[in-house]
Amino acid sequence: MTVESGDVGKRLDAFLTERLTEFSRSRLQSWIKKDRVQVDGAAARSSQLLRGGESIAVAPLALAPLKAGPEDLPLKILYEDADVVVVDKAAGMVVHAGAGHSHGTLVNALLHHFGTLSGVNGDVRPGIVHRIDRDTSGLLVVARTDSAHQSLAAQFLDREVEKVYLTLCHGKMGKEEGRLTAPISRDRVRRTRMTTKIASGRNALTEYRVLEQFDKLSYLEVRIGTGRTHQIRVHLAGIGHPVFGDKLYGAPGAVAGLPVLDRFFLHAHRIGFRSPSTGDWIQVETPLAPELEGVLACLRSA
Repeated sequence: MTVESGDVGKRLDAFLTERLTEFSRSRLQSWIKKDRVQVDGAAARSSQLLRGGESIAVAPLALAPLKAGPEDLPLKILYEDADVVVVDKAAGMVVHAGAGHSHGTLVNALLHHFGTLSGVNGDVRPGIVHRIDRDTSGLLVVARTDSAHQSLAAQFLDREVEKVYLTLCHGKMGKEEGRLTAPISRDRVRRTRMTTKIASGRNALTEYRVLEQFDKLSYLEVRIGTGRTHQIRVHLAGIGHPVFGDKLYGAPGAVAGLPVLDRFFLHAHRIGFRSPSTGDWIQVETPLAPELEGVLACLRSA
């Protein structure tokens, strides 16, 4: 590929991330370090700035196949039966292995505790029917058997699963309740972000209710009818109310008088679904993580 005038001044790794969207930036950087990327026939550095006109060749390395294994990691189980498990995931823990995360995931912890899980999603994501972001805390339902997985997947597809989140966002909401339906798609420029600005995105449904209103922040209960990547975060940011601490979507890094979080304020508070075996309604709740309660305590005492 050739560097065009509009790419002058860009870092090599940033340029490749924009051009080769099927690969993560960390993977491309690893290839650069291993001399699998050449600029005008010579090895280069990730930080190399482009001048324009260079010819860049990339020789991809095949990835070793991922397979999740058991690891003795902390695991908070709130509900368990022969079909399903509901866990309270801590912020900072990735759900399953992927680019840059081969160990220390929720799946690794689950395999250590239970031995086997549903195999519907293969060796990398055993038992995983849905996901929440790494820096989101709260509830996740996991399938122990293939039949349970298929039942839960159908419930998610038919929007029968109740998913309720708690979040703190910037600004005062114009209405006490709202319904957000903007389609969601991958941002074409910043590939780590999603956007509501492309009409051809996937349909999405987010409903919110204001629980408490502060001077410059709003504490919300949010229900989602779909499970798009970053859905709550991008929907709220799209109407000018980014989630507290969510710098990816425009929130400030700090707010005077409030604790600085190493995560964003989003918590999967309640989940409800039907038992794959009996059809009985199962509902599980978990309170806010302590660091999030700390932010609310400061706001309430101000």
